Amino acid sequence: MFTHLVEFVNQMDESSAPGSPGPPRGPHRPPPGEEPRRDPEQTRSRLLRAAKAEFAEKGLAGARVAAIAERAGVNKQLISYHFGGKDGLYRALVERWLEREQAFAAEGAPLEELVLHYLDVAVEDPELVRLFVRQMLDGLPAGASPEPTDDLDDLRRRQDEGELAPELDPGFVLLLLQGVVTAGVSAPDDVRRLLGVAPNGPEYRERMAQQLRVLVRRLRD
Repeated sequence: MFTHLVEFVNQMDESSAPGSPGPPRGPHRPPPGEEPRRDPEQTRSRLLRAAKAEFAEKGLAGARVAAIAERAGVNKQLISYHFGGKDGLYRALVERWLEREQAFAAEGAPLEELVLHYLDVAVEDPELVRLFVRQMLDGLPAGASPEPTDDLDDLRRRQDEGELAPELDPGFVLLLLQGVVTAGVSAPDDVRRLLGVAPNGPEYRERMAQQLRVLVRRLRD
């Protein structure tokens, strides 16, 4: 459902704006005396956590390598060493999300079950959703054009198999489900005002799950 991130990364190399950074060039040497004192995997994990927070807050263009390193508590040269630069960090976050998504988005999973998995992601990992929403607001790289997504193809297949009513537009359904699933992050004040619950607690998750079940079932009618 969060394929906008993947589409953005796919377009980064092909349609970068003039002067923007290119693809990562591979690892550099660590700062003298820095990496041997650290667990490399722990360093990578700290950098990925810090990068997700920074990208979610400021987007790819606004995020700064120095700020990511400060959040992670490491030398900023380690970003180049482990990821080849800021763009490499962003790609690594998207790859980590794809691995996570593949764990629950098996082919043939009912739409209702799939949507509830995305809801769980939104409740458990709001920074990932902020990153997703931020990238939607920032848009694709200059000169890039949007392409059809696997999610849309999946909904069309489901429509052919009877999971969606024939008069529904699969693109509209995808927009609808994305909006509902991400509401706790994109519209927290409206969640409090309209539902009377905190947008990140168990009551919110329970009520959203119940309503999403009803909504998805109605999509077949």
